[in-house]
Amino acid sequence: MNTQQVWTKYAEDLKRFILSKVSDPDVSEDILQDTFIKIHTKLHTLKDITKLKPWIFSIARNTINDHFKNLQKSYKEGSLLETPTSEDTPNQHTEKDCLVGILKGLPKKYRTPLFLYDIKGMKQQEVAVYLQQNLATTKSQIQRARKLIAKGFMDCCGYVLNEKGKLVGEIQDKKDCKICK
Repeated sequence: MNTQQVWTKYAEDLKRFILSKVSDPDVSEDILQDTFIKIHTKLHTLKDITKLKPWIFSIARNTINDHFKNLQKSYKEGSLLETPTSEDTPNQHTEKDCLVGILKGLPKKYRTPLFLYDIKGMKQQEVAVYLQQNLATTKSQIQRARKLIAKGFMDCCGYVLNEKGKLVGEIQDKKDCKICK
């Protein structure tokens, strides 16, 4: 069997499998292409053609794992926290200034899943797999991080929760802010 025949027979199944593990369709297409490059270069090493399907799915699984490892390498916690504080004027104090301070103060066990889910756009299940923990723990950590951020705004600038549970208030002067000063 050649690569074209493998593609014709298994490409759609592999595409669905990869998409079930990686939520981004563009990323899943890239992983599919990488998988078939590996299949093409190693097909001659397969000794038992009856094991073709499990072999190609193993390659796909390993390629998905490589994707998450590369994501982990490129993940720099500081990248979110090193954003410029104010685009208007350097002396103006904004919610963004407070947010950066609040995020820096979050424990890593809450900051990391929040970053991966809310900023990187990973599914909660993907975050759980990436962090090698169960889904319930991941969900709990994300919710706890959000509560800590809300508490940070309440502590920092005197925001309050309205009757709908939304933060309301106005940003204080930087000199009065407990986190940014």
